[in-house]
Amino acid sequence: MKIHQIRNATVIITYNGKKFLVDPWLMPKNYMAGFESGVNPDIRQPRVELPTSIAKIIDVDAVILTHHHPDHWDEFAAKAINKNIPFFVQSEIDKDIIEASSFKDVRIMDANGTDFEGIKLYKTSCQHGKREIIKPLCEQVGMPYDAMGIVFQSNNEKTLYVAGDTIWCSEVKEALDKFHPEIVVVNACGASVLTGERLIMNLDDIKTIADYSKNSKIIASHMDTVSHLTVTRDDIKNLKLENVIVPDDNQILVF
Repeated sequence: MKIHQIRNATVIITYNGKKFLVDPWLMPKNYMAGFESGVNPDIRQPRVELPTSIAKIIDVDAVILTHHHPDHWDEFAAKAINKNIPFFVQSEIDKDIIEASSFKDVRIMDANGTDFEGIKLYKTSCQHGKREIIKPLCEQVGMPYDAMGIVFQSNNEKTLYVAGDTIWCSEVKEALDKFHPEIVVVNACGASVLTGERLIMNLDDIKTIADYSKNSKIIASHMDTVSHLTVTRDDIKNLKLENVIVPDDNQILVF
């Protein structure tokens, strides 16, 4: 297994000989305005350029979109990616959105498992911020709340859990208890809304999941790129947690 950290939540996962592009956000640095939040309101995003060419990034066997938010999918990805590639999404809503960009093979993932080339992919649930607080805010601005995580299983590989855009919550705990993943990727920049409420994991969440899954390698992704971050790579490194890895952009981890 290889996990190639591209930028933000965009990663390329090589698993059982197949390459998956997750959450391709391929626009150039400073292309879009920052999100409304209580931090860094004037900073544009992405804060950094892609570390390698789009052509190299999209040379994969399948795409997975954990949710349709503007820091996980953009028009650059829609234009560049092969329209016939197998493309996995969480829901009919996201399927309709991706098919509207002329993708021909869009598949909805299943919590009971979806088969692909000798790999079992399981959809897992998230809380993209506390549901009772953030979901109404999303509905007010016409943005979907739901996101998904993914578990990868194969006879030839360690079990991988990509938690997606989520805080530490019962849904994450249930996925860990059910699948016992050796490798866990978490989105960890503590992105927050105007009220200060976090949307994804912050330092406390990282400490909690690292302690709960002591035998797993925890990889911190979704770092140092969006306008509304509250946690940096250095912040996580300074925790000095033995089972937490903080890859740089363009770094490849091999397991």
